[in-house]
Amino acid sequence: MINREWHLQSRPVGWPKPEDFALVETPVPTPGEGQILVRNAYVSVDPYMRGRMSAAKSYAAPYELGKVMQGGAVGEVVASNAEGFSAGDHVLHFFGWREYAALDAQHAVKVDASAAPLSTYLGVLGMTGLTAYAGLLRTASFKEGDVVFVSGAAGAVGSQVGQIAKLKGASRVIGSAGSDEKVKLLVEEYGFDAAFNYKNGPVAEQLREAAPDGIDVYFDNVGGDHLEAAIGSLNQGGRIAVCGMISVYNNTEPAPGPRNLARLIQTRGRIEGFLVGDHYDLQPQFVQEVGPWVASGALKYRETVVEGIENNLEAFLGVLRGDNTGKMIVKL
Repeated sequence: MINREWHLQSRPVGWPKPEDFALVETPVPTPGEGQILVRNAYVSVDPYMRGRMSAAKSYAAPYELGKVMQGGAVGEVVASNAEGFSAGDHVLHFFGWREYAALDAQHAVKVDASAAPLSTYLGVLGMTGLTAYAGLLRTASFKEGDVVFVSGAAGAVGSQVGQIAKLKGASRVIGSAGSDEKVKLLVEEYGFDAAFNYKNGPVAEQLREAAPDGIDVYFDNVGGDHLEAAIGSLNQGGRIAVCGMISVYNNTEPAPGPRNLARLIQTRGRIEGFLVGDHYDLQPQFVQEVGPWVASGALKYRETVVEGIENNLEAFLGVLRGDNTGKMIVKL
């Protein structure tokens, strides 16, 4: 039996190129003592993976050259040498970018395929969902009545941030996205009060029009001109949670910082970055609260599904381009 997996061949400079990667055929691994063999059903591609392709020191170890990359995945156990796991179980783990993965059972979490579609454990009920929940409620200290602005609002994290804010009593939720179609989705399906296409004009001007009384919370997925615009519209005591800065991930030179940081003095504003890995203590609370919203349809989600491991790289590049609506997932 053959296993196909993606290896990083060279570290991208600027925009990743196909020659930086290789789809390699290897034998299907045999699970060792305490391990399980999983046939992946869905794998995740996410913006943070671009940072792991660099050798620069960061919060996660760089991918190793000539070796298979990693990422979230969910699949079925096909062989087990570990107590508590049996063939037929479905598990969530972090050995994506491949068709089969042999891993220590301690690194796998069982999921219920009858309670929700398997793909949701990579998105709305998985890491991206918890990212939205923790970033909004803990890092940004959201409170009822806040005006909330979300960039990258049609993506997996941003779309959930806006909806959770509405369900929690935000007075107004504004989102930015990269197409008129996504703007329509934000307002008509996700319930945002206003949204704008950042390609249609200066972000600062469009934000002021959408939030004439300013904003209390900004959830940042983009950085750049969005962050500067948010600082410019921040109300007194406003909070900014920095989740990602996808606008600068492929830059070869440092991006200039916001030019209006001094405004934080006037507003007593706060900017704080966060990583979802620091907030897994919220997981039980997150599932207990968000699960019923998803089940009832109160919280809606979209997935962009790409078929086949051979298209894993193209799906990842699509995330960097903003091709996805909601969570980008590869179905194997």
